[in-house]
Amino acid sequence: MNVGKQLKEGFLTRNPVVVRLVGLCAAVAVTTTLLNGLGMGLCVTAVLILSNGILSALWFYLPERLRLISAIMVNATLGGAADLLVQAFLPDLAGELGLFLPLVPVTVILLGGAGAYAYENTVPRSLLEGLCQGLGYTLVLALAGFLRELLGKGSFGFGFLGGGQGLRLFPEQYAALGLSGPVGGFLALGCVAALVQFCNGRPKRVKKKKGEGAKG
Repeated sequence: MNVGKQLKEGFLTRNPVVVRLVGLCAAVAVTTTLLNGLGMGLCVTAVLILSNGILSALWFYLPERLRLISAIMVNATLGGAADLLVQAFLPDLAGELGLFLPLVPVTVILLGGAGAYAYENTVPRSLLEGLCQGLGYTLVLALAGFLRELLGKGSFGFGFLGGGQGLRLFPEQYAALGLSGPVGGFLALGCVAALVQFCNGRPKRVKKKKGEGAKG
């Protein structure tokens, strides 16, 4: 089990949102603030980890024709439980996430390939895959939410920093209010995607420079 490789894939080379382009609709909609991005990402991560572990444990007992429906049932059950827990203990966050909180199972099915990885690997590897992919998803949503909140409102951390009011860095009248809308979501995700692609390409550029230096 190569932990470092799976972490690198989750954060960079196979990042669910900005490399595999999965779950973009929810990512654009919920990243209006840092808290919303973190909340959605952590919900998806928790469900993805449990789903991968359960499906991997069940693969031996399930005929191939039942695997897809089993993945849907497991994800729907876990997603429903996550929805109810957030509504019970974090009602403000549930209100902010709105329709996309009940749609967590759909996002998890897309990220997990309907259990494709879990059905082909051991439980520990499947749990780790769920953790790495979930954290990669959470990182992108958190960064996009941070950028939109900071540049669109002049502050960040609303709901959990500064007594719930967030930490203000500059007056709101100087903020780019358009970043709070859908266009801002695409711009923020584009910036994060550019950063990830830059990090992915860096080893190749370094290797190329070393090769050119050796030839010279």
